[in-house]
Amino acid sequence: IALLISIKTTVVYPATEKHLQKYLRQEVHLIRETWEDYKNITLPFIQSQSFSIQWVYNILEKKAEADRIIYENPDPSNGFVLVPDFKWNQNQVCLLLLPLKGSCLSEGNPEEMSTSVLIEAVTKRFGVPGSQLRIYLHYQPSYYHLHVHFTALGYDAPGSSVERAHLLADVIDNLAMDSMYYQKRALTFALRADELLLKKFQEAGRV
Repeated sequence: IALLISIKTTVVYPATEKHLQKYLRQEVHLIRETWEDYKNITLPFIQSQSFSIQWVYNILEKKAEADRIIYENPDPSNGFVLVPDFKWNQNQVCLLLLPLKGSCLSEGNPEEMSTSVLIEAVTKRFGVPGSQLRIYLHYQPSYYHLHVHFTALGYDAPGSSVERAHLLADVIDNLAMDSMYYQKRALTFALRADELLLKKFQEAGRV
């Protein structure tokens, strides 16, 4: 009897210690972050860390991957570029939108983007209709420059789980309804046992 075995492999190179920890199996805890938690725990933690996002600026400044840009809006206030995500495998739509100006979902001020224009660009390039696209942000994100993920619904994208992914259309609707929306509601996200941010929440008695 012939058996067909499917193996999925993710290669990250060069890999930092943070990358290695990300892919180790660990206990996970759900955090319910209020706006006060964000100001008193999360924001000071972010500010104390030296997260390197130079690779983002290299793309935005076209010092890297300029030939891979799928769509761009050069407007200095609301501009962005759309490029293949590092998980791109040529068989699944997996794209990353990087605004020229970054911010944080919890602060309630992500750039308002014309999703219809983006969907049209992706549909034209890859033949995937808007009804089959998942367009979302992560919170907590893996790096602190606002970015939006575009994936085909048929792709089981890492990080698309309910406790981390927020649909861009919902975020825009929430902010249109109330510009302070994300400063008034709590946000739930998962943290692995070894993450420093979890330790900060534990020290504050929030876990």
